[in-house]
Amino acid sequence: MEEATMPEAVVIDAVRTPFGKGRATGALAGVHPVDLLAHPLRILIERTGVDPTQLDDVIVGCVGQASEQAGNIARNAVLAAGLPERVPATTIDRQCGSSQQAIHFAAQGILAGSYDVVIAGGVESMSRVPIGSSAQGASDFGVGLAARYPQGMVPQGISAELIS
Repeated sequence: MEEATMPEAVVIDAVRTPFGKGRATGALAGVHPVDLLAHPLRILIERTGVDPTQLDDVIVGCVGQASEQAGNIARNAVLAAGLPERVPATTIDRQCGSSQQAIHFAAQGILAGSYDVVIAGGVESMSRVPIGSSAQGASDFGVGLAARYPQGMVPQGISAELIS
């Protein structure tokens, strides 16, 4: 009996955008989040020489999926980058771990044999979509969660410090 081998998931290249102070007057405040993400997508394809028609998926993490980052920013950036319309893309939200989760999902898809070529990463424009924009002043806890934790929830930044 022949033993099946699991495909390897490897990182071929990495590209990132510059980052600023996340203010309305910041250096990147004039760049729409879709364009902020489209740029490294284009550069990644150019540098690696990957045929974009071979892309099985683009998976992007984004916490603030509101305003200019709403409406599946990953898909919008794929199209803005000039990639083929047949290339699928999805945006995920796992809060501060969103881009890391996108990379894990891509690797899992390759290891499972569902994907061969995937781009994964993250996007967030704090200048144009500040923290909390998606809540728009409303509580995101609901009655059940508020009843379970009447003292409120520990913010993620403080949680990270507590577990480190």
